[in-house]
Amino acid sequence: MALYIGVMSGTSLDGLDFALVDQQSGHLQLVASHYLPMPGELRAQLLALCAPGDDEIARAALAENAWARLAAQGINELLAREQLNPSHVRAIGSHGQTVRHEPARGFTVQIGNPALLAELAGIDVVADFRRRDVAAGGQGAPLAPAFHDWLFREAAAHVAVLNVGGFTNLSLIDDGEPVRGFDCGPGNVLMDAWVQRHQGTPFDRDGQWAASGQVHPALLARCLSAPFFTSTGPKSTGRELFNLPWLEQQLAGLNVTPADVQATLLELTAHSVTQALAQAQAQTEHLLVCGGGAHNSALMQRLQQGLPATQVASTADWGVDPDWMEAMAFAWLAHCCLERLAGNRPTVTGAQGLRVLGALYPA
Repeated sequence: MALYIGVMSGTSLDGLDFALVDQQSGHLQLVASHYLPMPGELRAQLLALCAPGDDEIARAALAENAWARLAAQGINELLAREQLNPSHVRAIGSHGQTVRHEPARGFTVQIGNPALLAELAGIDVVADFRRRDVAAGGQGAPLAPAFHDWLFREAAAHVAVLNVGGFTNLSLIDDGEPVRGFDCGPGNVLMDAWVQRHQGTPFDRDGQWAASGQVHPALLARCLSAPFFTSTGPKSTGRELFNLPWLEQQLAGLNVTPADVQATLLELTAHSVTQALAQAQAQTEHLLVCGGGAHNSALMQRLQQGLPATQVASTADWGVDPDWMEAMAFAWLAHCCLERLAGNRPTVTGAQGLRVLGALYPA
């Protein structure tokens, strides 16, 4: 066995995903998984770091130490449950927590103190995956398309993989063509923030609140007028652009009920994906959805309505649990780093060429 642990903490800031995978002989198997919710205080600290503020260096250092301790806790719990010890695991692939992503200005920042994580877990850590691609002129994101291509290239022709986390990104896999991919726009980030503000729940379970409202055409048009939606890839985005203050700007002067706002935000997510896919790979036969959005039946229905000629399904139907796809991807990227295999794809990120991603922090 060649065991790796992937650790993923996404823009939704809901918690940390841990995927224990066996990577050998060109195959990858999910052995076990684990989840730790994000403590409210840490979530607030990380969220505050996504915007400029006072004493950022110290606040970021303290927050990433707390993040690393939480990650080590989750890894130790996973190993104990599986009756493994650290020596059984070749490496941890740690995405860290993105607090700034501005490739147009030449930087992307993920914090998570991999040195402390290696110390606490007693396992080599591979981290800082995105900056090597940015250094080569790329967006540094999305990185999952390389993994999606590796997983599904032989499964069928004309396939697209959609990850719906805080933001959405597409991987386009077609016969005889290198994988392509890009961010489409907000996924759950605005819907989660809006339902938290108005209903005090962390997310809109199954899209029920959105389904109770009506799409507001003027609000949707304002949202879709953002230049990001008309720009062509490679492109990536984050909380720097799509956030509650941005949404409040779009709402200015409009009289929209909270439920109708939620319905419109779900439509924004669905529309941005279906339009992007229609333009980039119109012949798509299968759209495989992973991430938290795969459990939102209202969103899945809207995606299917917008893509009548495409079969929309969860990646679970293709043998991969949608909840652990991204954590599995960073376990795979750790393997690629140690084997000195390229982890980026220039057709996705726009980098000047293939690059080995990640930095090693030995235990």
